[in-house]
Amino acid sequence: MIIDIHGHYTTAPPALEAWRKRQIASLDGATAAPSASELSISDDELRESIETNQLKKMRERGLDLTIFSPRASFMAHHIGNFDTSATWAAICNELCHRVAQLYPEHFIGAAMLPQSPGVDIRTCIAELEKCVREYGFVAINLNPDPSGGHWTSPPLSDRYWYPIYEKMVEYDIPAMVHVSTSCNACFHTTGAHYLNADTTAFMQCLTSDLFKDFPTLRFVIPHGGGAVPYHWGRFRGLAQEMKKPDLQEHLLKNIFFDTCVYHQPGINLLTEVMPVENVLFASEMIGAVRGIDPLTGFAFDDTKRYIEAAKLSADDRYKIYEGNARRVYPRLNTTLAAQGR
Repeated sequence: MIIDIHGHYTTAPPALEAWRKRQIASLDGATAAPSASELSISDDELRESIETNQLKKMRERGLDLTIFSPRASFMAHHIGNFDTSATWAAICNELCHRVAQLYPEHFIGAAMLPQSPGVDIRTCIAELEKCVREYGFVAINLNPDPSGGHWTSPPLSDRYWYPIYEKMVEYDIPAMVHVSTSCNACFHTTGAHYLNADTTAFMQCLTSDLFKDFPTLRFVIPHGGGAVPYHWGRFRGLAQEMKKPDLQEHLLKNIFFDTCVYHQPGINLLTEVMPVENVLFASEMIGAVRGIDPLTGFAFDDTKRYIEAAKLSADDRYKIYEGNARRVYPRLNTTLAAQGR
């Protein structure tokens, strides 16, 4: 089985974006905010949006299952207040749940949290609990910078985040550390802000002793870890200067990286530098990079091709494609076992 741990509902029916625009327009107080009940999307509309997009490409590329979360750039936690985010997160999570109900063999949910800059992170717990208990979601997306590129929140090692970590440990779920849209002109959303955040999150963990407080806490850092594999020597050296343990012991029991790296040399580097146990297959399809690579004639985000071409044993490929996901996402493994898979 090939499990893609990084999928977003980027092809949701147009009615979702139209509702969101109305919600944002209402923030100036001139018009009333739309209620969630005013958004009507049928199962047939969901099927059309999935079967002609994500599911079509999954079948073409030989992928079996995607961990599916709301569109990352649409989270936009910097817009409005907590109530804005709470309503928006609930709507987006419910749509992902409905997709998973329609296609249980191909999709399973991961939750967007209703984060809001400067607001107590405990306000996110109710949505997290609903998504795990009622929807059967197997992970959350955690935005370390809900300000949208201005980094006004404490680092991930700060006790501010501990209520969420406690719930993650209680439910035995990982968090993908994933920012949203950048509203800072210095940082292009997908080309800079995402990769900056991946690197920043790793460094925040390196400089702390977070995993002493939460030894079973698990983070997935997407997009191949940003700069982490490329500068592994720098991070090892910095850890040594800070009198931290070797990074294998200090971080790699708790931090994992996905394969959303869109060229062969990048995947080669990732799988050569990082232990195979810390690499999970992902494509973020349909996502940030949708074009065809003129050098290969294949889609940039067809990451299975890179894994197949890398110098990996059959056992290593199994770990990347399936085994590591079952271990890092225990609730996923339980769901698959219940399905007889």
